[in-house]
Amino acid sequence: MSILALDAEALYKELLRGVQLISGVNTRLVGITSGGAWLAERLQQDMKLPGDAGKISSAMHRDDFAQRGLSSGGQTVLPFDVNGADILILDDVLYTGRTIRAVINELFDYGRPASVKLAVLVDRGGRELPVQADFAAARVTLAADQSLALARSEAGVFSFDVKAR
Repeated sequence: MSILALDAEALYKELLRGVQLISGVNTRLVGITSGGAWLAERLQQDMKLPGDAGKISSAMHRDDFAQRGLSSGGQTVLPFDVNGADILILDDVLYTGRTIRAVINELFDYGRPASVKLAVLVDRGGRELPVQADFAAARVTLAADQSLALARSEAGVFSFDVKAR
């Protein structure tokens, strides 16, 4: 699949379908700042779930914190009790797995969930850690020098931002 052919809105519809399949009655949505948080907010509305989706930051647990520092992506906000909850983490792009590792560490700082699943818009491969999404709307291959991130317009429409590093 050509990267230019990736339709973020079409993939969002596929993600919505997949999240509905892997979610239970008590599943709580938690999006990774910022792209994953956008997805979680919209899924929370489209699935007509009560309350607000959670938002989680990987900043404090990253293995490259010394180089990156605190990002401006936002802080963790979990508007529910994590203890015993079924958590579905959402992210825009799964790549090395390092962000997911950091997010899971952050999540456990707030309590001990009953289960944790992962759903992503795009899995681009290139894993450095043994992390696998429970659902991926698409799987693509990109060159190591390319980055892929979700963008959101003022109207809330999703698109992809592809850059050479």
